[in-house]
Amino acid sequence: MKKVLIVDDEPNILILMEQALEKLEDEDDVELLTARDGLEALNIIKEEKPDLVFLDVMMPKMSGLEVCNTVKNELGMEDVYIIMLTAKGQEYDKQSGMAVGANLYMTKPFRPKEVLVKAREILGLTAQM
Repeated sequence: MKKVLIVDDEPNILILMEQALEKLEDEDDVELLTARDGLEALNIIKEEKPDLVFLDVMMPKMSGLEVCNTVKNELGMEDVYIIMLTAKGQEYDKQSGMAVGANLYMTKPFRPKEVLVKAREILGLTAQM
């Protein structure tokens, strides 16, 4: 079973992301996991080894950049696909995310359908009609 982790300290964003991706649970047998801070995210990533992580940049306890750096560069978990999801859309911010190993950078506000399409593409799932 494929796993997707959604990490955001903002409850409304977590809910929106879960709603955007619930079709994966219903139609594609994907397990959705959530975390509200960077430390919790890191623990879940180590334990559950999700295939895909939507990771907020600005969070308590540990930033998304620190989490990404730890996962990719310290733990060497290259097979975990990390999408940085943030309100910070400047080129500098994108470069910072890519420098620590993020696979993709998406800015908020995002379109839920876009998130679902991107998740299916990364997980190698075909859209249900």
